[in-house]
Amino acid sequence: MRFPTLLAAILAASSALAADRTITDDTGRSVAIPEQPARVVVMHEPLLGLPLMELGVDVVGSYGRKDDGSFVTPVDFVDTVFGPGRVKPRGIGPVGQIDLEKLRALAPDLIVGMELDVEQLSTVAPVYLQNVSTGKAHGFSVEEELANVVGRKEAFAARRSAYAARLAAVRKALPDDGKKKTYLAVFLTDQLNALGDMSGAVQALEDLGYTRLSLAAENAPAGQGGSMLLVPLGAEAFGRLNPDLLVLMNTYMGDARDAQGTKAALERIVPGWERFLAPAKEGRVLYLDSAKVAMPTIASAEHTLDAVEAWLKR
Repeated sequence: MRFPTLLAAILAASSALAADRTITDDTGRSVAIPEQPARVVVMHEPLLGLPLMELGVDVVGSYGRKDDGSFVTPVDFVDTVFGPGRVKPRGIGPVGQIDLEKLRALAPDLIVGMELDVEQLSTVAPVYLQNVSTGKAHGFSVEEELANVVGRKEAFAARRSAYAARLAAVRKALPDDGKKKTYLAVFLTDQLNALGDMSGAVQALEDLGYTRLSLAAENAPAGQGGSMLLVPLGAEAFGRLNPDLLVLMNTYMGDARDAQGTKAALERIVPGWERFLAPAKEGRVLYLDSAKVAMPTIASAEHTLDAVEAWLKR
C-alpha cells in the first residue's frame, strides 16, 4: 500500500529536479536554481532586491531589515523608488551576523548575494552571486542580468521599452549644438565622492548623450574606495573641474536630499563653491534625490529623467 505513495514522492522529486537549471554566477560558480524562483532572499536590498522587485519577483527576505520591518538606513528604498504600498521583505539580520534560523524559516528557493558573500548561505538554499562593484556593473545592467537568472526576460524587456519611450521624449527637449556634453555626478557624505558606474542616474545621463567627465590622474579618485557605488574625490580637485553638467546629490543617510539640503552639505565641504565653481555660476547644476536615483533599477533611471525634464523647464 505504500508503493503508490513512494512512487508519487519519486515523481515529485524528479519534476522538481527537471525544473532546475544550472547557471554560472559572476564568481564562476555553477549553481542549480529553479527556472522561476518563487521565494527569493537578497543579501543587499537596494542593489539586489530592488531590481528583482521591479521585475515582479517575490523577495521574501532581506539582510538589512530589522525585526520590526524597518530598514537599517533612515530611508526605505522600496518606498522612495517605487512609491508606498509594496509588501516589504522580512529581515534576516540588520547588521553583523546573519540569522540563519530566520533565513531558514523563510524557506527561500534562491538566495542572491554579492561577490563577497559567504558560503554558509548555501546550506539553506542555492546561492547566486552577482557582481555589483564599481567597474563590474554599469547603469541598470544588474537588473538585466538578474532578469536572465530568475526567468524574467520579458518583464525586463517591457520595462526597458517603457523607459526607452520616456528617454526619447526627454532627449528631444535637450538643446543640441552638435557638441559632446560631459557630466560629473557627485554624491555627498562627509566628503565628496564621484558616483560609480552602477546606478539608474548614470544610465539615464549617458543614454541622454552625456559622457562622464574624464578625470586627469591628479584629479582622479584614489582607488575604488570602500563602497560599491562611490569613489572619493578631493575637494581641491573638485573646485577645478568644469563638466557641462554637474550632478549633485546628498547622502540618503538623512532627510536633506533636496536642492537646499544638498547645497548646504556641499558648502560645509567646499565653502563658497557657488561663487567660484563654473557650473554653479552658469546654471549647469542638476540636483537629484539620491534615495530615488542611486539604485541599479529602471525606476531610478526614470526618476533621473523626471529631474532632467524639470531642470530643462526652469
